[in-house]
Amino acid sequence: MTARFTASTPLGDATLAALWDCTRRRGDMPGFAKAITAILGAMRGEDEQEFNMTRTVLSDPVLTQKVLRLANSGMYSAFGQHVNTVSKAVLVLGTEAIGHLALGLKLIEELAAGSPDATIAHIEMEKAVLAGIVAQQIAYTAESRHGEEAVVCSMLHTLGRMMMTFYMPERWQELQHAADQAGRNIDDVAPEMLGLTMEEIGHAAALHWGLPGTLVKGMRKVSPPEPGAEVSPSDWIAGLSTMSALCAESLWHDDAAGAAVVQELTQSYAAMLGVEPDNLMHAIEQAKVVAANDLSIAPLSRPAERRAKALAKTRQRAAGNKILLSGLADMRDMLETANPGQMVQIALETVYKGLDFSRAVAFVRNRKDNQYAAKISFGEGTKELLPALAFDDAYEPNVFHAALNSDRVIFIENARDVKFAAKLPLWWKSSLSEARSFVILPLSANGQPAGFLYGDWDDSFPPIQLSQTEFALLNDMRALVVRAVERRHKLEAVGSRS
Repeated sequence: MTARFTASTPLGDATLAALWDCTRRRGDMPGFAKAITAILGAMRGEDEQEFNMTRTVLSDPVLTQKVLRLANSGMYSAFGQHVNTVSKAVLVLGTEAIGHLALGLKLIEELAAGSPDATIAHIEMEKAVLAGIVAQQIAYTAESRHGEEAVVCSMLHTLGRMMMTFYMPERWQELQHAADQAGRNIDDVAPEMLGLTMEEIGHAAALHWGLPGTLVKGMRKVSPPEPGAEVSPSDWIAGLSTMSALCAESLWHDDAAGAAVVQELTQSYAAMLGVEPDNLMHAIEQAKVVAANDLSIAPLSRPAERRAKALAKTRQRAAGNKILLSGLADMRDMLETANPGQMVQIALETVYKGLDFSRAVAFVRNRKDNQYAAKISFGEGTKELLPALAFDDAYEPNVFHAALNSDRVIFIENARDVKFAAKLPLWWKSSLSEARSFVILPLSANGQPAGFLYGDWDDSFPPIQLSQTEFALLNDMRALVVRAVERRHKLEAVGSRS
């Protein structure tokens, strides 16, 4: 039988009755409780017959897409590996990483769905996710076996605040007004106005949904004990949960005042968590990096700057595709009159401008010398590099020969991935290793490799993914170059017979 929270005052009972009424009218969240229990079980490998992480993820299309995107990101992907299934993603990422992603997403989805005031509710939700990110980094640093519970408890630590902003926004605004008038914070005025603390409201909601008792215990607010005092696993989880929630509140605005509070928190909780203050600060700095990418409205994530960059990138890609289309039109017009060298020149210039490459180089195969050598280039410093850009045409197990043998465009998102280093030849490492990402466009005539176009981006260009449209345009371009080469071969064959 599910435990229930009993308020100590009639006013508290009335507040909870009103809260449950609001959740019933707007849609209670049994899905959240069910999801959190399922995900925790999958992370621990419990009840394999009932469900597993793959099935849990596949039940949610949005989560499926996020998991596959993460598995194919530069951090995890290796050359020749593309993760198309959730089953493989579980093997690549591990159930813990997917579990944290799933729990954060479920919290956002279930709570935000019932929110009549998007801004206030969204702020509290993102602070909860930020607390989970902080807890994840600290638990990893502490090498704790209780990492996943600590992450979930940290996200749920401010559940009372989230419940009020999502389901009783009018009462929340009254609390906010009273706190501002008295120069106090909401946690101080809540007992007088609601008959309950925010912590008690969160615990009541957790029990109302039937969440595991270990989670409810971990959600409690815990102050650092006296030096030398024994810390139980339950207290450790609750201590990290408390610190992470306080850190999230202070990190939110990304200002000097918040940074000072975080510094104090690391000093206070270091002994309890068993992590040196400097290591705690390092973990929190790592959490800020993750949060800057995962959050959307927190000042920490610089939302206006990110929106501006995204818009600029979209415009840039649209303008670049126009350049590719225009270059293709020029190549079609000149197909019957231009020689292969001229077609290669036009193609290289087009991809250099259209994809905003840092450098672009055309390599031509010389059958007499049995090698590929660079002939044309664009980009700063490339002319000086040309003499060094040559290699034997005998097959070697690297990415360039792989592209030439397969006759397919190859895009390398992260050339600095240590797992990919063996696929990069020495001549590339000694001359072009400033590149973060690059593209190879092989050129094969009559079934034999004739050369290739190469283009790369260094760190001055934001991380990129080529679209299907861009791949199609690149394939059209190399097809026209190949037609020019094959046309020359036919003319030379006719000339040699006459």
